[in-house]
Amino acid sequence: MKLKWTNLGIIFFFILSLIMTGCFIWQYRLPKAKPVAEIKIEELYEEKLCPRFPEPVPLKHPIPVLMDALEKVDSLLRTSIDVKTLPAISCIVIYNDSVLWNGNFGRRNGSDPKSSPPNEYTVYRIATLSKLFPTLMLYKLWEDGEVSSLDDPIEKFVKNFTIKNPLGKAFTRNRKKQSLSSITLRRMASHLSGLPRQLRGTSLLWKGQIHEAIDLLQDDILVADPGTKCHYSNLAFSLLAHIMADKVTGTDYESWVSKNILQPLGMEDTGFDITAEIERKMAVGVYPSGQPTPLYDLGWYRPSGQMYSTTADMAKMTIVLLGAYNHGLLRVDTLKTMLTPMFHCDTSYFSNQTGTPWEVYEQLEYEIFRKDGDLDGYSAVLSLVPHLKLGLVILMAGTKPADEDLVTKSYSYLIPAMERAFRDAPHVLVPPPDPAPYIGFFTYSNMTFYEIKTGSDGVLSLQQFGPTVDGMIPLEYNIWRLSYLEERVFKVVFEKEYPCQLRIRNTSISVESQDRQLFNFYMFNENGLATGFDVPGLNTYNVMRISRRPIFPN
Repeated sequence: MKLKWTNLGIIFFFILSLIMTGCFIWQYRLPKAKPVAEIKIEELYEEKLCPRFPEPVPLKHPIPVLMDALEKVDSLLRTSIDVKTLPAISCIVIYNDSVLWNGNFGRRNGSDPKSSPPNEYTVYRIATLSKLFPTLMLYKLWEDGEVSSLDDPIEKFVKNFTIKNPLGKAFTRNRKKQSLSSITLRRMASHLSGLPRQLRGTSLLWKGQIHEAIDLLQDDILVADPGTKCHYSNLAFSLLAHIMADKVTGTDYESWVSKNILQPLGMEDTGFDITAEIERKMAVGVYPSGQPTPLYDLGWYRPSGQMYSTTADMAKMTIVLLGAYNHGLLRVDTLKTMLTPMFHCDTSYFSNQTGTPWEVYEQLEYEIFRKDGDLDGYSAVLSLVPHLKLGLVILMAGTKPADEDLVTKSYSYLIPAMERAFRDAPHVLVPPPDPAPYIGFFTYSNMTFYEIKTGSDGVLSLQQFGPTVDGMIPLEYNIWRLSYLEERVFKVVFEKEYPCQLRIRNTSISVESQDRQLFNFYMFNENGLATGFDVPGLNTYNVMRISRRPIFPN
């Protein structure tokens, strides 16, 4: 009997051990609990706030977050000064039509301890920023009808123009080669022409004439089929400028720029010829060794890099390019064309995309349009973030830092600050002149229902309701405010940040897609009421007025 109980005990503990082992394995294979910090990060990610790209709005200063960002830019540039290699920096930050900040650092003459610091009127060579002006000339002549198309081929203006382009030919059915690509005006202004960096056997100091340049090209060869590869070319911009001046306007290029761009914009300290008077206003450019650089003349290549300017003058240009200070230079639609990227460059090129005349980069999900210039002893950058109406100009005497891009670093401070300022700024909503025609109940195919009414400020609000909506969508995301734009047209405005995706049960709704949508109300009937509305951006049409609020069965 004793032996029997012993055997039973052994069997019991064996079974118990199996059960415990099974429980251990089961617990091991369960999903592990996440640390609190990890859960919070995931929830924040899932509830990403929008709008991702806030709209620029009028700002009331001072704005602490923006002041903090500008102080960081100030510190960045101040610590970049090197008495020997980078003795002077001038910078200006633009928002729309206003100067947010300007900073000047170092000394105009780094080798003179008594030299005064630079200011916004200190003159610097702007090197490749000069290419903005042939581009502006092209767009102005196109806008005025003197150039019929931005895509006109160069042969239209220079009858004897020829250059070898074996890469732009393809076999036809009968095996004969046929040219497919051409060097157009727009490609010349966007580093897509395929033209070499400069004329064969010439330097930037070449003093030739346009007919000599055309002759030199006849036995030269393109480095790429036009329109297929980004390739930097001083030749293209200089040739474009001289052709536009000689063949289209019948004037001297520099005289045309002065009369049609510099004078109308009041850019009094910008030009081509470095006279003794201009030299006295300049920051002294230096080589990396600290030795002053000569102020040599670029000759035939002057349109590509000869010019000088100040941050005060380049601020005026920046405001024009942002579309905030036209003065008859270019229309808004023309500026939009000029600020449209042309081509995605391969990884061997130094920018993501190219434009006219821009290098286009991506930073923090925004397109940054830049024109960078370097000429012995000087560096310059004019840059734009069109979506934020933000501009940044940095002019330097000396060699820019090799270990850090000052523009990219500055925007790493400025872009988040501008976004925060726009999000925090009060939205100005406009009430309609008379809200009565829009007030009432509407339905989309008797499936979705809407009520439009006015608030205490007279601004319209729209609330969605019905069996499929009530109790499912939080009220704060179910009421849209409608700002009046023009007769019978309104825009949805969310006054606070909101989740980009609203998760409801097993599905999600894009709140972001509803923000800023346009409502187009129908013509008023004999009772003076809008009979319905469309929301084209949401592909919603024929939302019709109904006489009263519907009653839904339980």
